[in-house]
Amino acid sequence: MSKRTLAILAAIGATIIYGINHTLAKGVMPTHVKPFGFIFLRVGGAALLFWLISFFGPKEKIEKRDWGRMLVCALLGMSINMLSFFKGLQLSTPINSAVLVTITPIIVVVISALFLKEKITLNKGLGIFLGFVGAVGLILFGAEARQNAPNIPLGNFLFIINATSYGAYLVVVKKLIEKYHPFTLMKWLFTIGVVINLPLTLPEAMEIQWSAMPLWAYGSIAFVVIGTTFLTYLFNIFALTQLKASSVGAFVYMQPLVGILFALFAGKDELTLVKVAAMAFVLVGVYLASKKPKPRLS
Repeated sequence: MSKRTLAILAAIGATIIYGINHTLAKGVMPTHVKPFGFIFLRVGGAALLFWLISFFGPKEKIEKRDWGRMLVCALLGMSINMLSFFKGLQLSTPINSAVLVTITPIIVVVISALFLKEKITLNKGLGIFLGFVGAVGLILFGAEARQNAPNIPLGNFLFIINATSYGAYLVVVKKLIEKYHPFTLMKWLFTIGVVINLPLTLPEAMEIQWSAMPLWAYGSIAFVVIGTTFLTYLFNIFALTQLKASSVGAFVYMQPLVGILFALFAGKDELTLVKVAAMAFVLVGVYLASKKPKPRLS
């Protein structure tokens, strides 16, 4: 099997893990673990695992001038986006999170245009508009009477903050990825993330009643820490060694399908007309915003 095929399988594997995560993480919150307590476990556990595997990578020293960018990346990628996503997941539903996470490529296009001066074509502009309509539609019209989703509009808004923060992270971290080995980069980003998150996450982590927790909850927590955080980063890093970033990013389109199917299969969510319509707007918007323009013939 070629490395390219393995890279494609790795990207698919990461997407499937992300899709399942929407439902499994939701099932544990907030009865057994509150959202911010979950982030303490997630970021702390991933930091520990990345430090362990870093011994198998090259010994690198982060240059002084890069620490500022490292701090911004950790704030965007290991703090704001994770905190807003898990809090949003507590308030909203797995299907909503699976749909709204796909606006990340649109956010990347907008931020790249603002800060990297990349041109927004007609297709990209239309895509941004359609994705925005879909996201706003879920916030304004996606309210349901759900015992396990106490504030769906606010939760959906937090998903958009999550996507915006992660999209900004992808733009800012680009230079660091080109400069440092993935193991070096991830161990320091997650370590900084632990420190940044500590004041918000430690109190809820201390409230966890480990002895009263059922076995399936332990399994869900392990899946989020090892699978959703550690393995997905490893899979995507390997995929990026063989595929273009835009190609790896395109696999995010699979998340709604995986997330919705798993949520429906597990009986944890329901498919409504508003969700279907919003998903259609978002996916078409992402497709148009990410589509490469055809080269002009000279």
